[in-house]
Amino acid sequence: MLGLLTGRGRRGAGPRLAGERVYLTPPRVSDWRAWADLRSRSREFLVPWEPTWPHDALTRSSFRRRVRAHAAERRHGSGFAFLIRRRADHALLGAITIGDVQRSVAQSCSLGYWIGQAYARQGYMTEALRLALRFAFDTLTLHRAAAACLPNNGASQALLRKLGFQQEGYAREYLRIDGRWQDHVLFGLLATEFERPALGNRAAE
Repeated sequence: MLGLLTGRGRRGAGPRLAGERVYLTPPRVSDWRAWADLRSRSREFLVPWEPTWPHDALTRSSFRRRVRAHAAERRHGSGFAFLIRRRADHALLGAITIGDVQRSVAQSCSLGYWIGQAYARQGYMTEALRLALRFAFDTLTLHRAAAACLPNNGASQALLRKLGFQQEGYAREYLRIDGRWQDHVLFGLLATEFERPALGNRAAE
């Protein structure tokens, strides 16, 4: 079973979500070293699926700007960023972003996610995304979540389908990834389609 805690993180940084094996917490400047180390070790694994990394991508100052931008989005309700950590040892595994939050008649968001190479294909991201989706649908009361991935990213497509996403379209030169405009497969999931796991009473330590 999954447990869910939507309490406040340290220093009121934002909600913290807990599952059986992982928990999600908003990034803080103090997370820089672990984040930079994981990204550095996973660089070749991640680069084909991401926008081109700037020259200062892994510096403390760049990460500080990133954290401040995420905090501003959270205050405005337009985006919610989370780091994924393993409950057993608090190791940093990856990250998830609930972005482009639209209210009014849309009530929707877009998901972005990455995981370190050493932790891929072990079920961590599946559990983490379920926590993020529960937060999006039940706490933010959104109606729809969207995600997009490259046509040759079979692992990401399989993950989305496992979570109940349906393929809804194909966008030509949709995003600039790895230095060039690339087509993307578009997926969507409605709140009414999301299979909510039974909740336990465990909270993140």
